[in-house]
Amino acid sequence: MISDAQVPLEHRQPYGTAYEQMLEKVRYDGAYPTRERADEAVRLVLAGLGRQLTGDERVDLAACLPLEAARVLTAQIPDTRPLTGWAFVKDLAARTGASLATTRWDTGSVFAAVAAHAGPDLIARILDQLPTGYALLFGRAELTPAA
Repeated sequence: MISDAQVPLEHRQPYGTAYEQMLEKVRYDGAYPTRERADEAVRLVLAGLGRQLTGDERVDLAACLPLEAARVLTAQIPDTRPLTGWAFVKDLAARTGASLATTRWDTGSVFAAVAAHAGPDLIARILDQLPTGYALLFGRAELTPAA
């Protein structure tokens, strides 16, 4: 997992209410057994998204998220080669050693919470910026223009 998840519990700072609510949404939607497991998923997926997202969409998304989530997103340096949605899931799975199915589940659970904070207009802008495959991860149809 990512480095923040390895900090011993006694040294972690308490989370703000907004982040706690986000964790509860992820925990409920993802059917995670513990808040800690939901927190791991949030940190993993937001770090990955932070490596993909640039520009105004990155700034605007960070402004919508709870402070703890925004820090995870913005602590990442964007990759020079953007990944498709499927490559994004494969990259996260490779970083954690988790299965592709588990990582896909984590991504969908976290992106649902992100979408709730960001709203449909910002999510549409984010999807316009990212390569193909992310709409499905956000629970939306992937529409392609007619040729």
